[in-house]
Amino acid sequence: MPELFVSNFNKNFTGVSATAANVVRQQAQHYDLKLVGHPLPGCPAPIDKREARLLSRKKPQDRPFAIWHVRRNPEMQMAIWLRDIQRLPIRIVFTSAAQRRHSAFPRWLISKMDAVIATTDAAADFVPNVQAVVPHGVDTDLFTPAPDRKTAWTALGHGGTQGIATIGRIRPEKGTDLFVEAMLCLLPGLPDTRALVIGRAAREHQGFLQGLKDRIAAANLSDRILFPGEIPAKDLPSVLQGLSLVMQLPRYEGYGMAPLEGMACGVPFVASDAGYYRTFSAQGNTGTVVPLEAAAEAADAANILLTDSDRHEKMGRNARESALNSFSSSAEAAGIGIVYDKLWAGMLSR
Repeated sequence: MPELFVSNFNKNFTGVSATAANVVRQQAQHYDLKLVGHPLPGCPAPIDKREARLLSRKKPQDRPFAIWHVRRNPEMQMAIWLRDIQRLPIRIVFTSAAQRRHSAFPRWLISKMDAVIATTDAAADFVPNVQAVVPHGVDTDLFTPAPDRKTAWTALGHGGTQGIATIGRIRPEKGTDLFVEAMLCLLPGLPDTRALVIGRAAREHQGFLQGLKDRIAAANLSDRILFPGEIPAKDLPSVLQGLSLVMQLPRYEGYGMAPLEGMACGVPFVASDAGYYRTFSAQGNTGTVVPLEAAAEAADAANILLTDSDRHEKMGRNARESALNSFSSSAEAAGIGIVYDKLWAGMLSR
């Protein structure tokens, strides 16, 4: 019987999906693991909910119970139902990244977890029963620097000699408009640079997206600020390898993986003071953090980096080293494993 079930009930590939995939690829080497729900890149083929329920009916060999590791509300709901209504021999671990107070129903669900892992100290302040703070990590074997950045950029086919990107859902909370504003300031002085807005807009944000495109067209930059849409997860490493800079300017972010994935590819970043970006920056050695809503400052920081090749190269090396030494998915998996072991040993109780 499996000893570990990791759930992924969202068919869309989100930031939560990316962090889960990074860990599952590591955990699959050490545990009898089943992924439940939708596929994750590079991970074992998933099973459906019915099969997961059936497999959870028996204790795994040499374990008092199986662990369900969940990350979303519907996943918590199912695991609680299996444990408390079906009375199956499982325990539930939840990872929380949110740096704000959850609404009432998620708070109730989280209160029923056997153990909670927070991704940051700030996130730990908003949830009960935190057993460990384990930062998200990046798969440093998957996200690696390109042998030649210019060749990697050319292969993407966007023109110019270098690229900047923001990655994530196109919506106000993610600061997509701030990125566009920064690019309107920056690109006129860097004629060989292209900017990519990587991600998709939900139906309710189509008007927001069109407004951005209209603003870009009015500035005659439609051929240089591009919207390639949502990129399949398997293609993201090759895109990041070609970039010269990642820029994330959210108004709110729970954690934020895009700068870290860029760092693993030797790409420095500019980001707003949100999520875990300030820690990623290592006091300015791997990236530059600007205040919230500071598009002009972000443009200035990007210009400094992109016009100083020595500084850019050094920061890129620092970024890769920091990802390897401080933010790898193997280190995250090891930190999570300590919580599992304590739970299996009966050292944790709700």
